[in-house]
Amino acid sequence: MQDLLAALCLVLVIEGLLPFASPRAYRETVRQVSDLDDKTMRGIGAISIVLGLILLNVVR
Repeated sequence: MQDLLAALCLVLVIEGLLPFASPRAYRETVRQVSDLDDKTMRGIGAISIVLGLILLNVVR
């Protein structure tokens, strides 16, 4: 459970890096992502999940 909480905390840190470092670029990226259709967003989500699982397997 502690590892899961640590991982979630790291997600928050990583998610906060771009808006902190470059709010304008972050805003533009969010605007572009919001224009993507559902199928593309699901594809990106699926790829992210698979890559995350692969990397987790490599790290552990």
